[in-house]
Amino acid sequence: MDSLWIALAMLLILEGLLPFAAPRLWRDAFRRIGELSDGQIRFMGLASIVAGLVALVLIRHA
Repeated sequence: MDSLWIALAMLLILEGLLPFAAPRLWRDAFRRIGELSDGQIRFMGLASIVAGLVALVLIRHA
């Protein structure tokens, strides 16, 4: 369970880096994402899930 909390904390740190370091770039990226179709956003979500699962498998078997 500790690993889950550590992973969540790291996610929050990584998610906060771009808005902290480059708020204008972050706002522009958010605006562009909002203009994508539902299908494009779903594909990005699926790609993120697959990349995360691949990373987990690679880390577990390394």
